[in-house]
Amino acid sequence: MIKLITAAERHQASIDDWLKSNYLFSFADYYDPANVQFGPLRAFNDDYVAGKSGFPSHPHADMEIVMIVLSGTFTHKDSLGNDTTIAAGQVQRITAGTGITHSESNDTEDEAHLLQLWFLPNKRGLAPSYEHMPIDFLNADNKLIPLVTGQKVLEDVLYMNSNSTVYYANLKQGDEIDFRTFKIRKTLIYMLSGNCLINNLETEASDQVRLEDQEVVAIHATADSSFILVDVPALEVNY
Repeated sequence: MIKLITAAERHQASIDDWLKSNYLFSFADYYDPANVQFGPLRAFNDDYVAGKSGFPSHPHADMEIVMIVLSGTFTHKDSLGNDTTIAAGQVQRITAGTGITHSESNDTEDEAHLLQLWFLPNKRGLAPSYEHMPIDFLNADNKLIPLVTGQKVLEDVLYMNSNSTVYYANLKQGDEIDFRTFKIRKTLIYMLSGNCLINNLETEASDQVRLEDQEVVAIHATADSSFILVDVPALEVNY
């Protein structure tokens, strides 16, 4: 199965002019029973946050929360005592576990761009924890850069409690990547910019492709492109 979901089909939301968001899955005021999750991937939000604003302190539990900063900077504070700054090209992971509260604020004058991905964890009731890492993925060309994973131990990659991996890639026009997978797994690709053929399916910026029952995902850039690839188990986790 290969399914294209165009940029226009994403659910668009805004809050008091400080947040412009695009939801790839049911989230907040958007609910579609046919679009709740993809394997353990429960949320994927493409967020633009105005300067001098942000997400006030709020609680989470039993969720692996990944934040990928594409532009700007954010100040993270949480109930574990962490107070850090995350800049473009950096990634953070929160294991909400038994409970954590956190805030993410854009303290600059400029708009910031981030991606939020939420995964249902392999196990409930984990101890809450936090980590962030500069990975410098924005400047890498023509390869998949793993950002966070729970599948294997890799250097310079954040660990999460999900049998999943999130990759980032830039492809120059004419270049291609073959992502080898298994029929027991699923792949989601979210186009950030450019145009690609994904298993011969034409995609544009902000389109997404969801693939199941594949052994190879062939990605060919027809223009300079960047995208996120999420590799997840086919079995859905439900709590």
